[in-house]
Amino acid sequence: MRVGFVGLGAMGVHMARNLHKAGLLSAIWNRTPHKAQRLAEELGVTPSASPAELAASVEAVVTCVSADADVLEMAGALTVGFSAGALLIDCSTTAADTARRAADLLRPRDVSFLDCPVSGGVEGARDGTLAIMCGGDPEPFERARPVLQALGRTVTLFGPVGSGQAAKATNQIMCAGIIEAVAEAMAFAHAQGLPLEKLIETLSKGAGSSWYFVHRAPNMLRGSYPAGFRVRLHAKDLTICRDMAARFGVSLPMVERMLEEYAELIARGHGDEDISAIFRLKTELFEPARNGDPHA
Repeated sequence: MRVGFVGLGAMGVHMARNLHKAGLLSAIWNRTPHKAQRLAEELGVTPSASPAELAASVEAVVTCVSADADVLEMAGALTVGFSAGALLIDCSTTAADTARRAADLLRPRDVSFLDCPVSGGVEGARDGTLAIMCGGDPEPFERARPVLQALGRTVTLFGPVGSGQAAKATNQIMCAGIIEAVAEAMAFAHAQGLPLEKLIETLSKGAGSSWYFVHRAPNMLRGSYPAGFRVRLHAKDLTICRDMAARFGVSLPMVERMLEEYAELIARGHGDEDISAIFRLKTELFEPARNGDPHA
């Protein structure tokens, strides 16, 4: 299968490389042309002049873009070039309704759409070990399986279009709670004067460990938060989760709290840091005590 790739951000560039390693990648396009040109030269593939040109040259396109509007824009632009029977495999994180709208745009051209958001961070994208949550019809999913298996270790079809995004929203809620717990625990440990490097090494083997503790607590130790999963992107995802829950008349307290904290980080200029930067706010909880406040 000849595969094109759209969206060469922090995740997408690694995903494109893994498709190339699997012998599947033949063309790429990116909104910022120099990124596509540079990667095309590295991999020896074609940098397409437009999404339509890319779609016309392949049997499937993988997209990994930032926002709902971008997914719909790309679906419309790619549709012009697709041949009947092609596949659009969207690995972006969007609302489930956005996935269904994208599928509707492609259906008149007899092009199948799969919403396939991913989890595993930049590390998972680089190593080809992503967890991929899919929504769509079984037949196109089976055709897409070799592409998806080049990108991830766990590939699951959850139901019709939109189901992958619902599964990803579930994941994003879990990530929010875990990173907040890790940040609070690390701020507590720091206030206790514990040697944090030893603490991370020991607790990573304990019952409270998690992927985020192992991979992101070291950011908190160093006070450096290189973008793995940016604060502003997780805020966007949690807004989707909030809206999906609101349809049931439900407010999710932890989601609301995290959105407030992310808004504070963004206001302070930390929106492009990794979400482990939430540690900045958690350490401030202990500042009155460290400053000798008798009421702390």
